[in-house]
Amino acid sequence: MKQIPEALSDPIPDDFWLQIRNDYKLKSDYINLENGYYSMMAQPVLENYLKDLQRVNLEGSYYMRTVQYEERQKIKERLAAFIGCDSTELIITRNTTESLDTIISGYKWTSGDEALMAEQDYGSMLDMFKQQAKRVGIINKMVSIPLNPKSDEDIVGLYEKAITPKTKLLMISHIINITGHILPVKKICDMAHRKGVEVMVDGAHAIAHFDFKISELGCDYYGSSLHKWLGTPLGAGILYVRKEKINTIWPLFGELAYADNDILKLNHTGTTTVACNIAIHHAIDYHNKIGTKRKEERLRFLQQYWTSKVKPVTNIYLNTPNDINRSCAIANVGITGIKPSDLAKTLLKKYKIWTVAIDSANVQGVRVTPHIYTTIEELDLFVTALKEIAKGN
Repeated sequence: MKQIPEALSDPIPDDFWLQIRNDYKLKSDYINLENGYYSMMAQPVLENYLKDLQRVNLEGSYYMRTVQYEERQKIKERLAAFIGCDSTELIITRNTTESLDTIISGYKWTSGDEALMAEQDYGSMLDMFKQQAKRVGIINKMVSIPLNPKSDEDIVGLYEKAITPKTKLLMISHIINITGHILPVKKICDMAHRKGVEVMVDGAHAIAHFDFKISELGCDYYGSSLHKWLGTPLGAGILYVRKEKINTIWPLFGELAYADNDILKLNHTGTTTVACNIAIHHAIDYHNKIGTKRKEERLRFLQQYWTSKVKPVTNIYLNTPNDINRSCAIANVGITGIKPSDLAKTLLKKYKIWTVAIDSANVQGVRVTPHIYTTIEELDLFVTALKEIAKGN
């Protein structure tokens, strides 16, 4: 994991970020600090998406039976270059859940096989593992990720101690969605592979959030949602499968047109929203206009800006690692004696600030996710709101 300077600042002039803000059409009803679920499209992306939607609608079945296949391949090749993998190891899906559930359900399990995961992992994947336990008889083992590990090795060791000779697949989050905790994926993958265990990574919140390449992680499977930090329309995701693992996975839907070692066998989901897929081009264009490194630095700066102001305040606690190397945009905050749902309601009703309550896996607070269009003034209002609520409590 790369080291981030302890004293963060944003060297980019505010004028630049105000120009970026102008690319987004924002509601005036509330301050949106819940961009983790769905990061809306910038207007240039939205406008091009609507043009593509009109083009597909105009050409109808002609487009679907001719043009779409060549365009889809070009999109996939560009996306593969963007995220750092070979295009023969990648398919475009609808979201992370579809991607990773395809692996979990298509894995060649036998009764007694063990899968290892964390209680902080996403519920949809945990449910699919539970379904395989009922259906096949696999055994699911669970660990709990410490919020402030002393080192990467603490986390690696936690998983390592839970591995047995029966462990087949380890699922890890690249960034834990409820806390913003970025895990040392490469080190976990290296450890697991030494023990003969495959690794599947939930990267729902990682792509276009911070700088990395999938090929550098060493994982076997990786899923992500592009409607989060890349800013595509809803309904675009990716599934990466390491080339030599493709033939071991059964398709979720019946598909006999492709060889067992062709990843396209996993991509048969019926007629798709092709205009949504085309918009990936526009989203990458917009992302590149800003730059991955610049975007990551801005997002980390915004998170550190508000968390540093509330950290010393009585009755306020953070559910995000203290080490700034272990998080980026996402953070989670709670107030002693207030339920997360009540805190979220108060923030919205009284202060017109939109967040989401988290009350699971030993995490009680609201998840706060600014975006590149978020201003310092908005974060100052949020900090003031938290201080007033904490003082009143």
